[in-house]
Amino acid sequence: MDNLTFLISLISGGCAGTSTDLAFFPIDTVKTRLQAKGGFFANGGWSGIYKGLGSCVVASAPSASLFFITYDSMKVYTKDWFSLPAFSHMFLALCGEIAACLVRVPAEVIKQRTQAGHIGVGNKASSWANFLYLLKNSSGEGTIRGLYRGWNTTIMREIPFTIIQFPLYEWLKKKWSSLENGEQLSLLKGAICGSIAGGVAAALTTPLDVIKTRIMLNKDRIGILPLVKTMIKDEGYKVFLNGIGPRTCWISAGGSIFLGCYELVHTTLSRNMAFSP
Repeated sequence: MDNLTFLISLISGGCAGTSTDLAFFPIDTVKTRLQAKGGFFANGGWSGIYKGLGSCVVASAPSASLFFITYDSMKVYTKDWFSLPAFSHMFLALCGEIAACLVRVPAEVIKQRTQAGHIGVGNKASSWANFLYLLKNSSGEGTIRGLYRGWNTTIMREIPFTIIQFPLYEWLKKKWSSLENGEQLSLLKGAICGSIAGGVAAALTTPLDVIKTRIMLNKDRIGILPLVKTMIKDEGYKVFLNGIGPRTCWISAGGSIFLGCYELVHTTLSRNMAFSP
């Protein structure tokens, strides 16, 4: 990847991630509180709907930038690896998600603890207080390990989500373009494709998202299988669909903004910077 392509992907990804997270943060809070043990009202209800926004804003730009830098750079290196475009998009998106999770997972742990009203250092339910708690807590968590609680389940969620969303997004754009004699789609039509792809992927991966949320919010470290067994025993199988409405809505709408904003900034920068002296 040359320096210009790197810079364009960096800026485009950062703009896309930040704009999406800021626009839909309240819906994400509702989703987290619905998935937390005890339900929506036991974890804060409608109060403090913007709790955890700080960690989200700090991490959204670098995580989204990491995704698109990896996605766009690997596209160059692997262009001859796959005969089918769908497999290429799956692999590229998977690489991008793993890179993004290096930043996203710690931010997600802090954000969700704050959204659910968990108390950090100094008896405060703030992003900074929970960050300090995760670093200092000695009950099997401590140091950097606590910040990456839920890493495995996040990757488990992102793999199916990504291999559904991006190939579907690229396929929808290609089909829509073919109906218009191969013309490049407008940003609005591209955003609609992103919305549909994101909504489908979000709905299908909600059970994995519920498990990830519970692991991140659990006071003590717990394995995936013991947690799933406990959830089924105490709350039944329907617990794995908690928050499916808000999650599908915000990712569907967010997908249109995220991918639409990326395409807009990327196209604009590519056109302007290519002709700059």
